[in-house]
Amino acid sequence: MITDELVDIEIKLLMDGVYQVYGYDFREYSEASLRRRLTQWLSNSGFATFSLAQSQLLRDRALFDTLLRGITVNVSEMFRDPAFFKAVREHVVPHLKTYPFVKIWHAGCASGEEAYSMAILLLEEGFKGRFRIYATDINEEVIRKAQEGIYPLKEMQHFTRNYQQAGGTGSFSDYYTARYEHAIISPKLRENIVFAAHNLAVDSDFGEMNLILCRNVMIYFKQPLKEKVLGLLDRSLTHGGYLCLGTKESLNQRQIAGHYEAIAPRMQIYRKQYAKK
Repeated sequence: MITDELVDIEIKLLMDGVYQVYGYDFREYSEASLRRRLTQWLSNSGFATFSLAQSQLLRDRALFDTLLRGITVNVSEMFRDPAFFKAVREHVVPHLKTYPFVKIWHAGCASGEEAYSMAILLLEEGFKGRFRIYATDINEEVIRKAQEGIYPLKEMQHFTRNYQQAGGTGSFSDYYTARYEHAIISPKLRENIVFAAHNLAVDSDFGEMNLILCRNVMIYFKQPLKEKVLGLLDRSLTHGGYLCLGTKESLNQRQIAGHYEAIAPRMQIYRKQYAKK
């Protein structure tokens, strides 16, 4: 009989092995969330238990990639949470306009929709030739999809509504080309974005950013990993820069909280204070 306690042990051993072999550290992810996703993967894998799957997972990168897709969350959309992007226009953009060039990091960019949304916003606000977006995610396959910038055409109607509610000033159809059943993002958006693999749990800082967005990523982390990642984001952000979290996330009671002022509290937009002289 396979007990819950035995399953927990199997998952711990598997996550230890994954970290040792592939460098992905899921050991500080929320147990409930991790177990739910792993169990769903196992039910479709053909293996009866995690113990039986472990040996092959640690030797077969292609099989491991299916597990990685099961663990990581890659759901996104253009101008997701329109009120957030409207708040960025109103509260963040005016300050960014005072710089000759701005650097932005989308940490946990999934399949790229939010990074392209930010590129649209900045172009409409007059930043052409004055910005660079670094869009990163733990999942390399998802990064490749983001670089392609090809999305189902059927989603464009929903994305258009988001864009309009977010304060878009042009025509959303100008930012993509329809081809058969797909929408291809305009090259003028892609040329301002650098997509790269980055693991928030184990990789180094991404320094000197004016704006960092890490939305709906840390809700899956245990408290120690949340603090570690927030420290990384803090070190990567310039003084006077902006940090944007997901609506279910907050800096309340966090170690870095004293360095930040809430600019749009409902949208979880914070500004890093200047160093005291």
